[in-house]
Amino acid sequence: MNTARKVTAFATGLAAAFTAAYGVGHAVGPAPAPARPHAAHGEETAAPGDHPVGGLQIADRGYTLSLDRTVVPAGGPAELRFRVLAPDGNPLTAYRPAHEKELHLIVANRDLTDFQHLHPVRAADGTWTAPAALAAAGDYRVFADFTPAAEAEPLTLGADLHAAGDYRPAALPRTGRTVTVDGYTLTLTGDLVPGRPGRLAFTVSRDGRPVTDLDPYLAAYGHLVVLRAGDLGYLHVHPDGEPGDGTTAPGPEVDFTATAPSPGDYRLFLDFRHQGTVRTAAFTLTAGAAAAPRPAADPTAAHHH
Repeated sequence: MNTARKVTAFATGLAAAFTAAYGVGHAVGPAPAPARPHAAHGEETAAPGDHPVGGLQIADRGYTLSLDRTVVPAGGPAELRFRVLAPDGNPLTAYRPAHEKELHLIVANRDLTDFQHLHPVRAADGTWTAPAALAAAGDYRVFADFTPAAEAEPLTLGADLHAAGDYRPAALPRTGRTVTVDGYTLTLTGDLVPGRPGRLAFTVSRDGRPVTDLDPYLAAYGHLVVLRAGDLGYLHVHPDGEPGDGTTAPGPEVDFTATAPSPGDYRLFLDFRHQGTVRTAAFTLTAGAAAAPRPAADPTAAHHH
């Protein structure tokens, strides 16, 4: 996994440059600063000390995420078809692979109770397709995380998707520091700190025993997507180490570094693979007050030297 490009805070994203502010079950934290032109990654420009988020825009830097349809029936399988339109208006067909894929597709509902990390397939004409299962009616956000071959920096674009049916909003799920999924217990240590990188460590165990033989997944032992509640801002997150680097063990701990762009609630979705099966563990974490600004430089310091 290219770790250098993952610290932009899965997580862009997937995530969110995922163009409006939305409610999730309840809005949290102060509203993000308004977007300014020429933001890093084509995303929300952060104030000093903040970190940009992605997926809040459907178009940026001349690229547009175009869904074939924005309304699908709930309760069954649906095929998502989309294109990324290049600045010349034609479908983009040249990408820089990242984390073993040309494009990562994340689908999450506004309540942040449903999360899917999909692996779409691209046709020669630039059309992407991916099967999705939208079990519950409601509003969803689709995040496309990619890097055009002609660009040096990644983009995360976001578009709304609606699953038609009887929609009943749910409150943001609350979790502790330990969650269980399919018999695996995952414990989270570390915190999201606004404006400052923080370590997030996930420890994986099964039947009371540490899991020390995790399978590599997308060139790492885990893939983390962080979404901000309230607007589904998508944070890029980078793993600390990768398989085969001589120092990173295949469990039981999987470490990441992330920066919260603002105080508030966030949902963390960790994908991990063990014995050939990918599972997702979801946590809710609250980022506290913003990091204190650094003191201004002493203008007379040079004269004291």
